[in-house]
Amino acid sequence: MLRKIHHVGIVVRNLEEAFGFYRDTLGLPVHKTAVVEDQGVKAALLTIGQSEIELLEPINPNGGVAKFLERRGEGLHHICFETDDVAAELAATKAKGIDLIDQAPRKGLAGMICFLHPRANHGVLVEYAQPFD
Repeated sequence: MLRKIHHVGIVVRNLEEAFGFYRDTLGLPVHKTAVVEDQGVKAALLTIGQSEIELLEPINPNGGVAKFLERRGEGLHHICFETDDVAAELAATKAKGIDLIDQAPRKGLAGMICFLHPRANHGVLVEYAQPFD
């Protein structure tokens, strides 16, 4: 069962420059940063209430986030819903015939994650996340 919006992903050209607005102007604390090699990004999670903002800077020019940035520029990339069981949520979604990007959960910055294809979701990239303990 989906519990809440875990985070909203935003693609930026430069993570440090983006901190100037999200961290310094808005006052959102950065609570986690990492390089996520398989996604080709440097990423940061900033806390806002019980949800988060995820900033994504591409580091691989051939990766999906870099291609997104090239086509669309900086801005909203995806919405992530939190679940207690990402594998079960993914299986239920697949059983409904929804197009998937991931066929199985994988490790990500927000925990165990998976993505649904935007063509199945009115043009919105949707992520499910089961946070690590």
